[in-house]
Amino acid sequence: MAELVFHTGPMDCGKSTLALQLDYTQSTHGRKGRVFTSQDRSGKAVITSRLGLSAEAIEVDPEFDFWTYIIRELTTGHRVDYLVADEVQFYAAEQIDQLARIVDELQLDVYAFGILADFRTKLFPGSQRLIELADRVETLPLGPLCWCGARGTHNARTVDGLMVTEGSQVVVGDTVGEGEVRYEVLCRAHHRRRVTAHKAKATLSPEPLPFDPDNF
Repeated sequence: MAELVFHTGPMDCGKSTLALQLDYTQSTHGRKGRVFTSQDRSGKAVITSRLGLSAEAIEVDPEFDFWTYIIRELTTGHRVDYLVADEVQFYAAEQIDQLARIVDELQLDVYAFGILADFRTKLFPGSQRLIELADRVETLPLGPLCWCGARGTHNARTVDGLMVTEGSQVVVGDTVGEGEVRYEVLCRAHHRRRVTAHKAKATLSPEPLPFDPDNF
């Protein structure tokens, strides 16, 4: 039976690397797939890994219809055995429904990869829908570390080194506008207290105390 599988984790945990590896493994065994992405860090219709790997992909914009695309491919004589969908956090919920329909009605495997929650710890619409529909949700075991050395679990957005919790859900990182926008992975404790690596280095101690010492 075909499956809809969601591979997820915070930034820098190797999701795109695994997506590329999976496509390579499938294709070397004679299977024919299609690779999709949305708003990749490169700014192009490719899947790129921070390890330097890359592959051409089909860009998924808000109007893209997976069902129509795959039906067109199949009815024009093109073979499709599986789909690799990267950056699925940027997909619309309706597009996730289309992927589920492809699995159920066409019996094609769909391997989805994406971040679960945004910098506010709110689920992305595409990721939320995948949790609701996926046959399996796999959390990647090799995750990034917070600056303190603990396991990184939460994505933080920083402007000029300071963490922010308001703004548009999707903003490209490494940009300069009203401030330099970057992203950083933190443990839950430091995300909750808004202690980024930049802020930690600016304090006299490794991290601020969770209480006011003047009150003791």
